[in-house]
Amino acid sequence: MLRLVSRLLLLLVVFAVIRYIITTVARVFSQAMRSHSPEPPGQQAAKAEMGGELKQDPVCGTFVPTASSVKKTVNGELVYFCSPACRDKFKVA
Repeated sequence: MLRLVSRLLLLLVVFAVIRYIITTVARVFSQAMRSHSPEPPGQQAAKAEMGGELKQDPVCGTFVPTASSVKKTVNGELVYFCSPACRDKFKVA
């Protein structure tokens, strides 16, 4: 009887460990897939709406939210860019 109870306890412990490992692996794959998948267009638009005030990029003319834009101070004035590439192309006249 004692042998049966100990085997059942061992089986429960092994089952719990296997379940924990499977859950952890599934969570890691889920997070990895979520970070590599592109956002649907609706979510991109919603993020832009939540950004607040829009400023125009002086290089390419794109309007960017001030909260998520790339910024550079030029002659004491804050200039907003859509990307680091546009910031690097910008030349002060």
